Amino acid sequence: MMKRQLHRMRQLAHTGSLGRTPETAEFLGEDLQQVEQRLEPAKRAAHNVHKRLQACLQGQSGADMDKRVKKLPLMALSTTMAESFKELDPDSSMGKALEMSCAIQNQLARILAEFEMTLERDVLQPLSRLSEEELPAILKHKKSLQKLVSDWNTLKSRLSQAAKNSGSSQGLGGGPGSYSHTTTANKVETLKEEEEELKRKVEQCKDEYLADLYHFTTKEDTYANYFIHLMEIQADYHRKSLSSLDTALAELRENHSQADPSPSMTAAPFSRVYGVSLGTHLQELGRDIALPIEACVVMLLSEGMKEEGLFRLAAGASVLKRLKQTMALDPRSLQEFCSDPHAVAGALKSYLRELPEPLMTFDLYDDWMRAASLKEPGARLEALQEVCSRLPRENFSNLRYLMKFLAQLAEEQEVNRMTPSNIAIVLGPNLLWPPEKEGDPAQLDAASVSSIQVVGVVEALIQNADTLFPGDINFNVSGLFSVPAPQDKVSDRPASEELPAVAMPTPAVVPSPAPTPVPVAAKERAESETPLRPASPKFSRSPPEAGAPAEDTARKSELAGPRGAAGRKERLTYSYRTLIFLLPIYFFVRLVNKLFWTKLEQLPK
Repeated sequence: MMKRQLHRMRQLAHTGSLGRTPETAEFLGEDLQQVEQRLEPAKRAAHNVHKRLQACLQGQSGADMDKRVKKLPLMALSTTMAESFKELDPDSSMGKALEMSCAIQNQLARILAEFEMTLERDVLQPLSRLSEEELPAILKHKKSLQKLVSDWNTLKSRLSQAAKNSGSSQGLGGGPGSYSHTTTANKVETLKEEEEELKRKVEQCKDEYLADLYHFTTKEDTYANYFIHLMEIQADYHRKSLSSLDTALAELRENHSQADPSPSMTAAPFSRVYGVSLGTHLQELGRDIALPIEACVVMLLSEGMKEEGLFRLAAGASVLKRLKQTMALDPRSLQEFCSDPHAVAGALKSYLRELPEPLMTFDLYDDWMRAASLKEPGARLEALQEVCSRLPRENFSNLRYLMKFLAQLAEEQEVNRMTPSNIAIVLGPNLLWPPEKEGDPAQLDAASVSSIQVVGVVEALIQNADTLFPGDINFNVSGLFSVPAPQDKVSDRPASEELPAVAMPTPAVVPSPAPTPVPVAAKERAESETPLRPASPKFSRSPPEAGAPAEDTARKSELAGPRGAAGRKERLTYSYRTLIFLLPIYFFVRLVNKLFWTKLEQLPK
């Protein structure tokens, strides 16, 4: 018994790495040996693909169409849309869109269920039979053949040994050993019969195994077609889904356009104003200055230059949303928003903030920061001028337009409290921000430092707007906007051209023309230097101020000049220092008061 087990272990040790054994190799040709080597890998491939493909199914495996559809996530989405649709007005745009979306999700769910059922029938079930029935049957025949061949070889060894023993006993002759000889001969005969029977079984099993190998060879192309058919089924599923979506989208767009046939929808769609790059917006609308920038600046020149806290105080969310929609759909209907300067300023900030790339560009971010870090004013101004010259043309034009307006806004700082520094604080982060770097932990730490530098850059641009961006500018550059000032007629001319027109009635009532030119000219020069705009409500509603002496105008201009700004800055610095000094004292007094009452409560009553 131990010899047989040892012989079996020796045979297993000689087994090839791909399953080829000496028992089967002697019956197979070279071609069939290669086929035999492909059995195990084919079984593993079919099993693994079937397992992963089964996991991709979203519906209940083996269920019929109705049960499978109910379990799909798309059907759950369709049900949710149907329930939500009941709460909406069926005639509203959102209600109609939701109703059609519900129907298309239902249709997509049925297409998916049909795809999965076809996949199960034509791919998963054949792969399952291949990995669980057909190939295991061939491998079982192989193992049976190996065992029979091993048993046959063992029996032949025993027969050979018995024949030797029989020959040796026959050579000893008769006598007492004749009985032993007879027994040995009978044993040999029995072993021969067993060997003949086992040989017949080996031949039969060998024929079956060879037939299985030939059958596997002829069906290998069929097995390969399972994977090809998988991709064909997937392609058909995606084509049906895409066709349904295209049909539904075309119908949905048609119904939506009929429900809201705004002629300006195609001229300036909402998506082409906010949230798109500056170059794309200007190219699509054929403009030089972005629509929100020009519209908001013109409206603010009309009503908002003297509004306190402009760009700093937030507007109502609903008004701001409606203004942005009107900006995109019908920019000629913006007059109703002129009375809310904070909403107009919020719309301008929102446009700058929603640009994919800041107006001052990502590429020049480091150059702006280097310019801001320079301490010497002259060097800083030269560096800023050099960076401005490297801006793209459309960015430079819009930045110049905006800075010219902000410089005029800062001239009204005594009324609106918006100094260049305050304007830079609220608008700077919307004009320039660093590019995002994923996985950079130092980016958040440097955010506060970079924001301070950005404020310094924008403040310098506002203070030096005439130097960095020389020349006059027509704010109503497109001629599209005609915003009337209060109690004033509509004028399409730029504000800088209308300044003399306000002062012209004064010399007309003077009877003597000789002494008039000198004060009028002086007053025109003084008024051209002041930050007052003709569209401002206070300026247009104050005829006595238009006829004020030239000395008063010159005094106001001087107060708004550098010395007045320096005094205001000094007073503001003093206020900040006083506040910083008093804050620790305030918190210390509160802490002592809290500790006193805590100890008092702990005392026994």
